Amino acid sequence: MDSIFTPKSSSTSTLSSPAFISRFLEASSSRKFSSLTFVGSRPIRYSSYSTTFSMVSNDVSKPKIISGDFGYVLEDVPHFTDYIPGLATCSNPLQDNPAYSVVKQYFVHVDDSVPQKIVAHKDSPRGIHFRRAGPRQKGGYRGFYARNTTALTPKVVNDIHKRGGTILGTSRGGHDTSKIVDSIQDRGINQVYIIGGDGTQKGASVIFEEIRRRGLKVVVAGIPKTIDNDIPVIDKSFGFDTAVEEAQRAINAAHVEAESVENGIGLVKLMGRYSGFIAMYATLASRDVDCCLIPESPFYLDGEGGLFEYIEKQLKENGHMVIVIAEGAGQELLSESKQSRNQQDASGNKLLQDVGLWISHRIKDYFSRQKTMAINLKYIDPTYMIRAVPSNASDNVYCTLLAQSAVHGAMAGYTGFTSGLVNGRQTYIPFYRIIEKQNNVVITDRMWARLLSSTNQPSFMSDKDVTEENISGGKKGEGPATQLLDNGNCADGVLGKKEVSSV
Repeated sequence: MDSIFTPKSSSTSTLSSPAFISRFLEASSSRKFSSLTFVGSRPIRYSSYSTTFSMVSNDVSKPKIISGDFGYVLEDVPHFTDYIPGLATCSNPLQDNPAYSVVKQYFVHVDDSVPQKIVAHKDSPRGIHFRRAGPRQKGGYRGFYARNTTALTPKVVNDIHKRGGTILGTSRGGHDTSKIVDSIQDRGINQVYIIGGDGTQKGASVIFEEIRRRGLKVVVAGIPKTIDNDIPVIDKSFGFDTAVEEAQRAINAAHVEAESVENGIGLVKLMGRYSGFIAMYATLASRDVDCCLIPESPFYLDGEGGLFEYIEKQLKENGHMVIVIAEGAGQELLSESKQSRNQQDASGNKLLQDVGLWISHRIKDYFSRQKTMAINLKYIDPTYMIRAVPSNASDNVYCTLLAQSAVHGAMAGYTGFTSGLVNGRQTYIPFYRIIEKQNNVVITDRMWARLLSSTNQPSFMSDKDVTEENISGGKKGEGPATQLLDNGNCADGVLGKKEVSSV
């Protein structure tokens, strides 16, 4: 007998969060446990590789890296048996569940892993792998110390996946590690699921380290939720597909407005403080966009090859155009003001100036000075409309997989991980890999080339603009520091499992 520890009930949150909560309750209620405390955890075994695997370090505070033959490297996630001895084990109740009695391949083998890169040369090493998620056959931060905790039951969460936003609420700031862990300990919570973007995942990592330092039998699992899609390693974060789909409404409206008048310009600002994935994918999906501007790709306004010249050319040829700009694009071009200089929000993020309004004024001023043509510009800012809608079908399915994988990992005794898709497979990724840098659009990659081909816009870049950072999508230790809360979405989901209470 090999695995697991128990749950009791549930909670969680945000854009696609209601969908996650309902999926989470569905996943954990199938266990049918009544006890809250741990009754087991799974000893780590590497049966088929036991003669060749070696641990890089026995220090539990260091990354858990296991190497094997032919350049195989497993960046594993922590397990309770790494630092808490003598834990009991019990069998997985799904073995007796009629729904899975005829699907034995549903259970994940102890040695299964997922490669980070699926394209490799025949002579190259096998590379980095992550532990595959799934059941083993054997085997908002202020809410933590708030008084008004929310009780979640199957009845309460029955229809929440059809709503947008977060039923648990969201906040900026409020991350006090000691107070959070004290509250977890005092309330007897033994499973904590923290939902959010890159900043939230960093906060989850800090909480996990404090819990491990105290030797508590508490699982900490991260759920990657951000419409910006700026979490590294994983294929995508949930909420991203919904945001791209909803952005089409704004782009379609801008196209209709621009096409309806002479020299019409439709300008749409989308979310994306440091990563332009929403703008890029919405542009590719629309096929009506003539220019897409993102933070990773510098641009300039005046002169030969500049944005103004391109706009004028498009208007002369087509009589209208649509521009999509991410909120973080062109910030270096905006003149600094006393109001915004060095100011930060409660999460520690630099306050951005409104690039949409700024570039609208600059375009109007340019054509007013040129006096060669009169333009009609319509500016659309759908920022929070995109974030507030219910999740679409794709994100709903993804939520189901994330919920089940997170529960399975917790029940197997794994902790300090984020659950997510890597090359189409559910995996457990150690926190340190998730928080080491942000995921950015690589402007020398094929996807950006496809966008340039779709819009026919110039790159707006010279050779000096092509730096190592935007070639690689950001190097470790460079770029904006990841705060304990997200760059636009705050710390919007924390699930603590103790009976029917959640925070």
